[in-house]
Amino acid sequence: MSGGRPPASAAGSRGLRSASPAVGGAADPLGRDESVFGGPPTRAAEARPPRFGVLSAGARVRPDSPGAAQGAPAAGAAAGGSGAQSAAPSAGTGADAPAGARSGAGAPAGVFVPRPRQEYIDAFDAFDDERFGGANPPPGGGDGGSEPDEADGGIPGPRRAKGGKGRAFAGVAAAAVTTVLAVVVAGQVADGGRDGSESSAATGAPRHDAYDATRGGSRQTPAEPPQAPTSYEGRMAAPYELSSHLTGSGDFQAVGGHEKAPGKGQVVRYRVDVEQGLPLDGKLFAEAVHKTLNDDRSWGHGGTRTFERVAGREADWVITLASPGTTAKWCARSGLDTTVDNVSCDSASTERVMINAYRWAQGAETYGHDRMFAYRQMLINHEVGHRLGHNHEKCPKQGAPAPVMLQQTKYLTTDGVTCKPNSWPFPAS
Repeated sequence: MSGGRPPASAAGSRGLRSASPAVGGAADPLGRDESVFGGPPTRAAEARPPRFGVLSAGARVRPDSPGAAQGAPAAGAAAGGSGAQSAAPSAGTGADAPAGARSGAGAPAGVFVPRPRQEYIDAFDAFDDERFGGANPPPGGGDGGSEPDEADGGIPGPRRAKGGKGRAFAGVAAAAVTTVLAVVVAGQVADGGRDGSESSAATGAPRHDAYDATRGGSRQTPAEPPQAPTSYEGRMAAPYELSSHLTGSGDFQAVGGHEKAPGKGQVVRYRVDVEQGLPLDGKLFAEAVHKTLNDDRSWGHGGTRTFERVAGREADWVITLASPGTTAKWCARSGLDTTVDNVSCDSASTERVMINAYRWAQGAETYGHDRMFAYRQMLINHEVGHRLGHNHEKCPKQGAPAPVMLQQTKYLTTDGVTCKPNSWPFPAS
């Protein structure tokens, strides 16, 4: 059978739509095939199984495609019609085939056979039209069998009757397979990287990454910060950070508790106040005052007096730890200027013996940070000595221990004679 189209005269005045009805039933006014709409399937439908499990003999085929020229007559002949004239309505391959024919011949009524979207099929059909010269079929077309295609030089290939839709389905299937493979490969790569990290962490093996490479493959363990001292001696020997220009709140808080006078002689009662907001240990300051004053090298030497710490108004005077700014204000009340060298004072016209918190925290150059403990003892003894009535003194001779009433925060040399740092009124004891 030739691969050309049926003559237009054989199709009647309305073309393929007016062709003869299929054998086995009355003519349908819409030209529908009973094999598509519930009737017994034709032999053509049985002879042409769906390709890729989707198309059937009743599937829609464009009349200008090779499949319409090759497959329609065969279907008509198998159905017992009059050749090419009866093939279009019986097989449902015409351009105006009923919509119901898209579900495929041989399928139960109302059951939809999946097919790709129409725009995808049209796109591939357009590709066939351009390749094979539009609606004209290629020369030497056969009957849709598996014989070699003469137009391709005898090279076996897929039947052109199904070329457009076959390529459509092949393209869709290839795209789906490619997508699945890409997802699988990407998942394996991700799993491989994660497994590598997990196995390294699980086995404890070192990781050699770019970060380690830049560091020569070795990682130094950072040194642990030094721990703050906990003993009284350790805390008294440590310097503390405090600004030399700090001015605090001006409000004071008495350190609670009571410390009995441990010695003999006159009992001197004092209270310890600390300016609120200072970043210093008020309890350490109170402990240092009590231990220093009751040391036998201090002002209670020889049992002349002893010192008792109280927390109320019964105190004879108040030793106060305050910021440099607040210290200056209280010292000025007694006509003393502490701002020049940022020093402490005994504000004699008030109840307060002022200890400059900056000096308590940082010490002085005459002692250095390596003798902070001794400097703090000297600072207490010097200012309390003023409260007890002692005045400033000079260095007696070269290399001798400095008198505790020497202004050791400022200097150790007077009149060309230099003394050694000393914290006690009676150091020989």
